[in-house]
Amino acid sequence: MSTDVYEEETTMEGVVLNGQSEDKKENKMGVMPIGKLLLNMSLPMMISMLVQACYNVVDSVFVAKITDPSVGENAGTAAISALGMAFPFQTLLIAFGAGTCVGVNAVLSKALGEKDTHTVNKATANGIFLSACSYVLFLLIGLFLPGVLIKSQGGEGLTLLYGTQYLRIVCVFSFGLYTQFIFERLLQATGRTILTMVTQSVGALINIILDPIFIFVFKMGVAGAAYATVIGQCVAGVLAIIFNLKMNPDIKIDFHGFRPDGRMIGRIYAVGIPTIIMQSIGSVMTYLMNKLLNGINPASVAVFTVYFKLQSFFFMPLFGLNNGLVPILAYNFGAQKRSRMYEVIKKSMVVGLLLMVLGFIAFEVIPEPLLRIFDTGDPSLIILGKPALRIIGIHYLIAWFCIVGGSVYQALGNGFYSMMVSVSRQLVVLLPVAYVLGKNFGLPAIWWCFPIAELMSLLMNVIFLVRINKNVISQVADNP
Repeated sequence: MSTDVYEEETTMEGVVLNGQSEDKKENKMGVMPIGKLLLNMSLPMMISMLVQACYNVVDSVFVAKITDPSVGENAGTAAISALGMAFPFQTLLIAFGAGTCVGVNAVLSKALGEKDTHTVNKATANGIFLSACSYVLFLLIGLFLPGVLIKSQGGEGLTLLYGTQYLRIVCVFSFGLYTQFIFERLLQATGRTILTMVTQSVGALINIILDPIFIFVFKMGVAGAAYATVIGQCVAGVLAIIFNLKMNPDIKIDFHGFRPDGRMIGRIYAVGIPTIIMQSIGSVMTYLMNKLLNGINPASVAVFTVYFKLQSFFFMPLFGLNNGLVPILAYNFGAQKRSRMYEVIKKSMVVGLLLMVLGFIAFEVIPEPLLRIFDTGDPSLIILGKPALRIIGIHYLIAWFCIVGGSVYQALGNGFYSMMVSVSRQLVVLLPVAYVLGKNFGLPAIWWCFPIAELMSLLMNVIFLVRINKNVISQVADNP
């Protein structure tokens, strides 16, 4: 069947949305009041990401209590440092999944707004295919490279042992993560964020339950934390597949006669590759920071790792907000509804500011109680961590604007702006400033690289938002 005939038939039949044909009911992203819609789309994602933040913290809390009888010592600090050294590559693994899904999400949401069922289904099939390709890449990394990657950051002894174990498991079994990513984003792109909340929450709760069982009852240590993580991801992925097949009529998942479509893959990665690069840059930044910190004081790697765990309580809900913002903005861009585009951007900015102010207050007022959540019995974690959290927390007052701005670019198909900001912030400014401050003024000064880099990011985002408003948003018609 030719494309023209297919499109004609789908036009005659109507696009199915929320169980009804499009000529009877439009998707809620085009008609629901923006405040209610943003809450409807984002709150489930924010809740599920808060649950994920909890299991990230719980992972590290349990890992901090690990002891190693073979060396007669509490191994908690080494275990947390091991997680920190695995983190750059775990982030890279996530970057490929998230980048692909951001691209699929943008194409899907815009196609839904345009009532283009053919593009919706083609993007779905190609997105699933690309996620499978990403898994193959990290399977090979997990089989052959984990020890080399941990050792390259200065990992040795228990840190090298634990880090190698953890990284190998999360890479080899990452098919669960990639399945969860793509099928959750299909639900999210069609406005079914409640179902996404269920899958993410179930996966996270399974992780939380299995952590102490595997780590302490079965005495699997850091490997137990890794197995708990991947099992939770696999269960969430299977659940997301079921929800799409049974409860998502907007999308038809059909691989009969499937062949990768170069043009569709190009559209997906026009948005997705900048996201992959941005998050990969985060991996490079973390990797090089670990090397720098390990050379100054090995315990500071654990501090840096704990910071990333704590900041997830405030950044994960903001990312949940963005996951609601992107499909809403992309849908109304496709539907040519300019006023709704402006409104969702403004309201997302307000919510983002409130979330980050909470993070700033927590880091400034109660840094020690936050650090004691991860008490390993090593006083250096508290001594080094208190000034670190207070200094890093300052950048929260700026970060909200930059993160929401990045989601605006992605939703409108211009992920290149986000990539430019990320490259400039983390590679051009943050790392060189960290190196100069660390070498000349010692460990406490090194943390100022975060607020300094965020100021540069703020300037770039203001320029890009003005430009995208002038060239894209203001040119959109304002259909009722």
